Amino acid sequence: MSVVKVEVQLSSEELLKAVEQLNLSELEQFVSQVIVLQAQRKATKLPQAEAELLLKINQGIPVNLHKDYQELIAKRDDEILSEDEYQKLLQLTEEIEKIQAQRLENIAELASLRGISLNTLMENLGIHATNYV
Repeated sequence: MSVVKVEVQLSSEELLKAVEQLNLSELEQFVSQVIVLQAQRKATKLPQAEAELLLKINQGIPVNLHKDYQELIAKRDDEILSEDEYQKLLQLTEEIEKIQAQRLENIAELASLRGISLNTLMENLGIHATNYV
């Protein structure tokens, strides 16, 4: 996609209409960037350790990794997955599991810093259990 820099003022409704035009991959990438931006803004009001943990927690699964994983899952479900693709799926599954485990560690550490339970923190942050793998 070509990008041209144009300075323009948009209302939130106009911005949403523009975002609606993105394909799924672009939308997922945009949402990830917005979540990081939100975390950065919230982080400016937090102690450094909490801010860093929030940034890590909000990174999520990289868009390209998630896309590749979903494509291989679809092939597996359609029973057209080659042996090489199966090995790649196993590798991606392991990568995603490591990312999820690290995210959970970061959430637990933040809960500990705040002196609250893991469930309470997840509820406060609007984090719901996600099953990528």
